[in-house]
Amino acid sequence: MKSNEIKIVRRVRRKRRLRKTLIGTPTRPRLTVFRSLKNIYAQVIDDSRGVTICSASTRDKDFAGGVKSGGNCDAAAIVGKALAERAKQKNVQEVSFDRNGFKYHGRLKALADAAREAGMKF
Repeated sequence: MKSNEIKIVRRVRRKRRLRKTLIGTPTRPRLTVFRSLKNIYAQVIDDSRGVTICSASTRDKDFAGGVKSGGNCDAAAIVGKALAERAKQKNVQEVSFDRNGFKYHGRLKALADAAREAGMKF
């Protein structure tokens, strides 16, 4: 296997381990994050109904053009703030944070901190 494929396999293993315990409920849905090299995506999901409550990403049309790239901490902070605002409109205050197998630092941490500042509780 190539080194990139090995990284993906390892991340998927970590993701499976995390998902054994993380379940989104109607009272406390799951906030899942995916990051690629160029973009970052976040969703609030109710697993009991299998429904995405709200989502935000750097690919959205609402994304502010003030940030040069969608793959940096500034962009992640904007996405976190936008997601928290959209979740408030849907009456979601508390979520379970699903890091999706990624390390909690850099862009993931920036997104989570911005969502907390905007009023979301983890």
